[in-house]
Amino acid sequence: MLRLVVHATASSVCRITPLVAPLRYRHPVLLGLVTAVAAALCYGVGSVLQAVAARGTASAEGLDPRLLIRLLRSWRYVLGVGLDGVGFVLSLVAVQSLPLFVVQSVVASFLAVTAVLGAIFLKMPLTRSDRVALTVVVVGLVLVGSSAAEESGAPASTTGAWILLAVTVVLALAAVPAARVPGARGAAVLGAIAGLAFGATSVAARMLPVELTPSAVLHDAGTLLTSPATYALAIAGVLALLTYSTALQRGSVTQATAPLVVGETVAPAIVGVLVLGDHTRPGWAGVAIAGFVLAVGGAVALARHGEIQA
Repeated sequence: MLRLVVHATASSVCRITPLVAPLRYRHPVLLGLVTAVAAALCYGVGSVLQAVAARGTASAEGLDPRLLIRLLRSWRYVLGVGLDGVGFVLSLVAVQSLPLFVVQSVVASFLAVTAVLGAIFLKMPLTRSDRVALTVVVVGLVLVGSSAAEESGAPASTTGAWILLAVTVVLALAAVPAARVPGARGAAVLGAIAGLAFGATSVAARMLPVELTPSAVLHDAGTLLTSPATYALAIAGVLALLTYSTALQRGSVTQATAPLVVGETVAPAIVGVLVLGDHTRPGWAGVAIAGFVLAVGGAVALARHGEIQA
């Protein structure tokens, strides 16, 4: 099943790249926004499937990699991870043409996708506060999208990539004792680590020395394999999957997902602005900040909609 997920993700790269290549050069901002929204749709559906699978699988003691092996026996989890893989590919396309704070805030809206899908297909009624939160997310995304400028930051230094790899390793080490914390507190801590790990994958994608297209990867495979950003991307991806799956077993999906959303949006946004040279359209910084806060805050308010029973 794991081979199936890897194959599906690789196939997605090959199929998506030719379709988006013309837009990359003609309308880079539009391409980034479209692929970021598509990634949010994939993550929204995938998170529901993974939550159901995690709740129906034997709990892990501590940070146990065997949990992923058990989860891979569930078709729901495999399909959910496959959708996450497609979403990840789409988000990689987005971060190549948009600032990280824009991409991450759009991707965080996957909780709004989950809420809407739950209301339509799973008969999970939206409360008045849910509708307000959905409106807040939409308004925030409109503001962030309107302020977006084409990503034109300078390439990250090798030192920055090594620092990112070191931070990722520290996160992995911190996850070991955190996984032993029981209940809601453990779910929140692991959710935060998972969010930071997901955020690290986005930062690592921006720091890679080559574009993640099939031709570029094959032509510059040696360069890719010698970059610390490549290993940071791989470690952070596995860490994010394992810690989030464990967090879902420690407490409610709300307790695990709310800190995840904050971690995967705020940290990369700060790194993008301070380190990678991300910026808004001239004079739109205030609009971007307001939109980012609204989008992330609304998404956190909708975190309970991941609470779907098997």
